[in-house]
Amino acid sequence: MELKNFDRIYFVGIGGIGMSALASWFAKAGYQVAGYDRSASEITQKLQDEGIEVFFDESVHAIPDKFIVEPNHVLVVYTPAIPKNHAGWNYFVTHGYRVMKRAEALGILVSGKSGIAVSGTHGKTSVSTTTAWLLKDRCSAFLGGISKNLQSNVIIQPETKTVVIEADEYDRSFLTLFPETAVVTAMDADHLDIYANKEEIVETFYQFIGQIKKGGKLIYKKGLTIPSSVNLDITYYTYSLTDTTAQFYAQNIRVIDGQYLFDWVTPKGIFPGFIMGIPGLYNLENALAALAAAWLNGMNPKQLKNSLALYKGVKRRFDFQIKQSKLIYLDDYAHHPEEIRACVESVRHLFPNRHLTVVFQPHLYSRTRDFADEFAKSLDLCDAVILSEIYPAREEPIPGVTSQMLLDKMALKNKKICSYENILENLLTSDLDVLITMGAGNIDRLVEPITEALTLKYKEVFE
Repeated sequence: MELKNFDRIYFVGIGGIGMSALASWFAKAGYQVAGYDRSASEITQKLQDEGIEVFFDESVHAIPDKFIVEPNHVLVVYTPAIPKNHAGWNYFVTHGYRVMKRAEALGILVSGKSGIAVSGTHGKTSVSTTTAWLLKDRCSAFLGGISKNLQSNVIIQPETKTVVIEADEYDRSFLTLFPETAVVTAMDADHLDIYANKEEIVETFYQFIGQIKKGGKLIYKKGLTIPSSVNLDITYYTYSLTDTTAQFYAQNIRVIDGQYLFDWVTPKGIFPGFIMGIPGLYNLENALAALAAAWLNGMNPKQLKNSLALYKGVKRRFDFQIKQSKLIYLDDYAHHPEEIRACVESVRHLFPNRHLTVVFQPHLYSRTRDFADEFAKSLDLCDAVILSEIYPAREEPIPGVTSQMLLDKMALKNKKICSYENILENLLTSDLDVLITMGAGNIDRLVEPITEALTLKYKEVFE
């Protein structure tokens, strides 16, 4: 299918991070673009500022006439997160429109490009955003997070050959991609509403690796089991934080003025004096994957050193909101037990011997059910935990799967459940030292109010 057959694109779920990037690209490319989302957000406001119409009513009456008439001119792109009883989506399906998933549209869009596809059950947003920043003058990019440097989740440079893509394993979406370079950061069990078990996830990653074009490159985290027989036509590279058996790693890591300084080890030699100002050793490891991807796609070490030193990170990834001697507050997208553990351990490394309070909003009933024991162990690493209700996203409730179930599995004594509406009030009456809000649902809507309220509460201390 060719996109030139259409001149109007309607997005069902336009406020999603991946959907909004596509919407921005199509709008800049000259298509008429509009879409629906459940509620207003910073992302939908940004789209509206770009001149894209966004509607928050799912009924058919909310769809503009220009997307109703002449269905043959309209392409409808949807996210799998949209419920099957959505009125607008059902109208398009039953009235003969060309309807496709976001992943399929993305695959078509980048099919003629030299793709760098970043995959993995954890870390793919950080790696893809860092890679895009390192290649910013010579690539387009479709990202799963908001780059702080770019204040966007998309780079639109249609004339460039290279495109950086965040390759999502959910719903096997990344199988629409056939990149020249791929990164695999992790293949842990996740999305068990889609995959039967971890083995099926791994097999699907193998299938994705098998789609790397002949003569292409795979960069994967040292320790993952990926036999060369998965794709005999590509070159394999490994990266690690400090494992000297990997082809890319860091040595002589030290922290000076809150920044990581390190020497970068590559197959072609050691390049000293790299600087990264983003905290968290796992972020440094993600940067090593991005450096490898950019280097293997034509960037020289001097260019990479200069760009990495200016890198500011991704919103909602170890994202400091308040950083004062008496109060630390950061927000993180962590929604899997391994991500929670990595975030907590990084905070402990940066701020030892301080009291850590975590507000966690579980995401999906199925994920909470499937990893309840692992969630409990990761949350037990904190000093105090406040659990919000489970954010359902695309799911219906599962009997017996609740935040209380999760709380009961935790050994930690200082723990409680708090409704979403009462989180801010609860925090204002708590004795806070280091605070993290975590989750992939709508807890991000509370970050600004929490920051403002705590700044006001601790104003005299800060001054």
